[in-house]
Amino acid sequence: MIRDVLRSGRARVGLAMCLIVVACALIGPYFAPHDTTEFVGIPFGFPSHTAPLGTDYVGRDVLSRFLAGGRNILVLAVLSTLLNVGGGAIIALVAGYSLRFADEVLMRAMDFLLAFPPIVLALMFVSVYGSAAWLIILVVGISQMPQTARVIRAAVVQVRDLDFIKYAEGIGLSRRRTLREQLLPNVVAPLMVELGLRLTFSIGLIASLDYLGLGVLPPTADWGLMIQENQAGLSVTPWPVLIPVLAIMILTIGSNLVTDGIARTVGGIDRRVEA
Repeated sequence: MIRDVLRSGRARVGLAMCLIVVACALIGPYFAPHDTTEFVGIPFGFPSHTAPLGTDYVGRDVLSRFLAGGRNILVLAVLSTLLNVGGGAIIALVAGYSLRFADEVLMRAMDFLLAFPPIVLALMFVSVYGSAAWLIILVVGISQMPQTARVIRAAVVQVRDLDFIKYAEGIGLSRRRTLREQLLPNVVAPLMVELGLRLTFSIGLIASLDYLGLGVLPPTADWGLMIQENQAGLSVTPWPVLIPVLAIMILTIGSNLVTDGIARTVGGIDRRVEA
């Protein structure tokens, strides 16, 4: 399926966009010209040979802080997404394959979580218990779990009554092996689409928490925090705000393009267009 996805032009473009931003976040800190807390000029200074993208609100190098500021968002977003998709998939498999009672209990619990917008749920817990990395991962992951569970459950329901499932049950295959070896491989495609979507939402949600001051704390370099710290000087020099905004935008658009490429490949849309 990966080879088929990479034949899609939009998926290749999206993957390239994501790789550029990820490379900046993971490798960039090693090429930063200054320490992220070093004062190199006047506040909101214009670009110069010392600070190629200017300085921020206290005179630190914008380029150095940008190169060092993406790793936190990426790591938290990826871990949150893995928690969300992994937990949602397990709930969906059990609910979609189980008897009516287990299905009702699990999905009503997901409906209860779905009643709380993810940003509200994240703000509530982070504002009360602090901005520890593990808490942000947990809250962001769980807050989006209902969406994943509902989508994957719908896919499981379509598969569970097919002949190969009945055959697996008829030869005495255990419920756990049936879920792992028969059902799960047949819902991988929608699971991959959901993985891309949830990664996009996780990036936006974590950046929003950082912007609101409920994520990492100063003087840590972080893209969301950079936007919040430097918005007052937007009319003087836009780079401290514009650069992290562009990075988040490129990463989000790239993730959406890859997800759309997966969805179109799974649905056979590109093949029908070529025909």
